Amino acid sequence: MKTRNIQYKENKWYNIESDENDSIDVLLVFTGINLVENNNILSFLTAQFKNAQILSCTTAGEINQTNVEENSIICSAIHFEKTPIETVVDNLNNYKNSFELGTNLAKKLNTKNLTHIFMLADGNLVNGDDLLTGIKSEIGTNIQISGGIAGDGDRFQKTLVGLNEDCREGNVVLMGLYGNHIHVGTGKKAGWDVFGPEKTITKSKENFLHEIDGENALDMYKTYLGKYANELPASALLFPISIKTEDHDFYIVRTILSIDNENKVMKFAGNVPEGSTIRFMKSNFDRLVLAASEAGVEACESLGDNTIPELAVIVSCVGRKLVLANRIEEEVEAAVECFPNTTKIIGFFSYGEISPQKDDHISYLHNQTITITTFSERV
Repeated sequence: MKTRNIQYKENKWYNIESDENDSIDVLLVFTGINLVENNNILSFLTAQFKNAQILSCTTAGEINQTNVEENSIICSAIHFEKTPIETVVDNLNNYKNSFELGTNLAKKLNTKNLTHIFMLADGNLVNGDDLLTGIKSEIGTNIQISGGIAGDGDRFQKTLVGLNEDCREGNVVLMGLYGNHIHVGTGKKAGWDVFGPEKTITKSKENFLHEIDGENALDMYKTYLGKYANELPASALLFPISIKTEDHDFYIVRTILSIDNENKVMKFAGNVPEGSTIRFMKSNFDRLVLAASEAGVEACESLGDNTIPELAVIVSCVGRKLVLANRIEEEVEAAVECFPNTTKIIGFFSYGEISPQKDDHISYLHNQTITITTFSERV
């Protein structure tokens, strides 16, 4: 496995010229939305990497090694020596809902000798929870899925995902990795502090929360926030929630996307099923950075047998980036401190993170979480 990082910044490409471009199998492209919308970037990359499958998504910031960038393009050019790959793309507009999109995407993917799935998904139109449920309904839960939900800075207006030159709203791309030569590790941590007692969601629909313990959820949330309630919805980034559904006994963090004061409803980035246990959370800068370090260790260790990661893909939530602000590079540095200097690091800030849960090894949608996928190929 050979990888190299490529960057486009301030109208200039870095490290793009190489005699090995024709041997590149996969090009991961994480980009600011203005760059991919207003330029012929994908056409240019298709010409440069004639034999590569190009997976792209817009972001809320890009990661290149330990640097956090804005409105740049970060690429990872990957050559696999012994690992077959397969890519599929489909669009939400072709189906009734995200669950159907997920099931049909999974049907397109060959599952024989399938080792891992890396996924990029629209972050504005697609319901990530239902998408994952649809995929797992076809391939089962033994095949792990990692990746992320595309971003649009802090605007939350539209996101783009692409396979080769088909880059548009509503797209979801899956890349299957096959065989015994590829080894994939994953790590994820949140690092938010809990405050207040556990409660129960008593009325909700998909990702809309109405009642907690029989009381209006928004009124209760505002009471817990105190003075910060006057700063909603912006202050919601400082106070996410975590839920434990009836299907598992661990908590998953959920981001509040919007507040409907007239109807007293809260909209989340993932589903919040009735009957789930809910906890309110608050930010702790040092714990968020420590969690990133723990995620990196987990991603290294899960490769097994002291395998050295050759490529690490970081997907961290835009909420963490906004909360940590000028400390955000501390999170990235902490996440990769256990990696050797030879590891190529690429990533982006997202509207949702896809990673297996260490407790049951099944993949879920996470929010306000940092996830790391490590790759190494043994030949």
